[in-house]
Amino acid sequence: MNVGAPRRLIVLRHGETSHNAAGVWQGQLDSPLSERGLAQAAAAAEALVAFKPVRVVASDLSRAAVTGETVARVDGIPFCTDERFREIHAGAWQGLTGDEVREGYPEDMDKLLRGEDFKRGGHGESVADVALRCRAGVDALLETLESGECAVIATHGVAGRALAADLVGIDQRTSWIALGGLGNCHWVELTEGRAGWRIQTWNHSAATAPARDSGVA
Repeated sequence: MNVGAPRRLIVLRHGETSHNAAGVWQGQLDSPLSERGLAQAAAAAEALVAFKPVRVVASDLSRAAVTGETVARVDGIPFCTDERFREIHAGAWQGLTGDEVREGYPEDMDKLLRGEDFKRGGHGESVADVALRCRAGVDALLETLESGECAVIATHGVAGRALAADLVGIDQRTSWIALGGLGNCHWVELTEGRAGWRIQTWNHSAATAPARDSGVA
């Protein structure tokens, strides 16, 4: 343990699913990783070794859980799931393509494009709802982290952005407009400072991460 060193969090979006590739709103539907998604998770796992995480916590939805397990398996670090890191519940939109949502809910899509927050698909969650439950999950995780330690949170696109924004104090509308989304198996690196959390990198991936030091000259 490095006494006094900042703690770090890696907020990682899961690998690609067939629903992602087809433009389907998944929400809390439990869709598995595609072959490409499994390969993305393996590449991310190798890249994230450089952060020396001491634990991985994942959404219990399989696409995030398998991604998190893949990261944890590389160095045999503790792994668990927490339903608080699930994706936003998209209500009646879940299972529909983007075109179908635009056709069936044109007013809601206009609000979404303007960055307004509302309960998705009529009876789903708002981003504020997601940020609240994800923050409860991360606060519980932080109670287990010592100075200088790093943890990986394997989660989802909306949930990951909402969590990162909440940690650094950016309002959700600004984060949606200014930061944009996370790609599959892309991550946010956050570092804790004296005044709070800071985003070090946004939408990073194995393709842009520094190579792991093998110790071979």
